[in-house]
Amino acid sequence: MVRAVLAVAVLCFAALAHAENEPKWSQLTDDQRQVLSPLGGEWDTLRPWQREKMLDIARDYPRMSKDQQLRVQKRLSEWSRMTPYEREGARKQYQQFRSLPPEKQEELRRKWREYHNLPESERQKLRNGPPAPAPEDDLGN
Repeated sequence: MVRAVLAVAVLCFAALAHAENEPKWSQLTDDQRQVLSPLGGEWDTLRPWQREKMLDIARDYPRMSKDQQLRVQKRLSEWSRMTPYEREGARKQYQQFRSLPPEKQEELRRKWREYHNLPESERQKLRNGPPAPAPEDDLGN
């Protein structure tokens, strides 16, 4: 029993030591810093798994098409401007989307493409359209 507890403790300390060894912003290569520049101000506060994910993006970036690179830069910039609350909401939405059946995911992607292909004036009209009706409360009001 004592050995098991010691083994778990050693593993926990090893994980913490590894997390502290994640590269700091100043330790990234010039190419990595260029790709991840929108996150530069907060890099050293990101969790290890977040840093690892961003490093994967930076690694794959040179093999991306120009359109993909532009999309990555746009999304990183948008992400860097979000509050922690907004980021958590975005993560939850993404998890909900991923839990949908593939057919429903594809339907939503198709609808998004249709919306995105509309002229900006049409998209603005849809955004400013009448609000959805308020749900009825338990009293029937």
